[in-house]
Amino acid sequence: MKYSESLKKNKDFQQVYRHGTSKANRYLVMYVLDNQYMKNRLGISVSKKVGNSVVRHRLTRLVRESYRLNEELFRRNLDIVVIARPAAKGRSYQEIESAFMHLAGKHQIIEEVHTDEETSY
Repeated sequence: MKYSESLKKNKDFQQVYRHGTSKANRYLVMYVLDNQYMKNRLGISVSKKVGNSVVRHRLTRLVRESYRLNEELFRRNLDIVVIARPAAKGRSYQEIESAFMHLAGKHQIIEEVHTDEETSY
C-alpha cells in the first residue's frame, strides 16, 4: 500500500464509526471519513460471527488486496473502515473486489481516470 497505512487504534476506528458516513451491500459495509493526513488509512474488521480465524484472515487479505490493486483510483486524505458481513464467507476474490469497488463508487471516493484513448482518433 504505497499511498496508505493501516488504521490500528480503537479510538481511530471509533471516530470513523461516529463521524463517518456508511454505505453497505451484501458482502461489505464501508465507513469513510476525511482525515488531516496526506494519505489514506485503511481499517478492516471481520467479526467472529463470520467464521473461524482462517476464514476471517482470508477475508481480511482479500479486502486489503482489493484496495492495494485499486489504490491509485482513490482520493487522498481518507480514513476507510471496511466491515465484512457473514455473507462474504466463501466468496471469490472477484466478488469481494466487486463489492469493495461498488461501495467506493457509492461513497464517491474514486477519482475519474481520463485516458488518452478517449481523445485518440
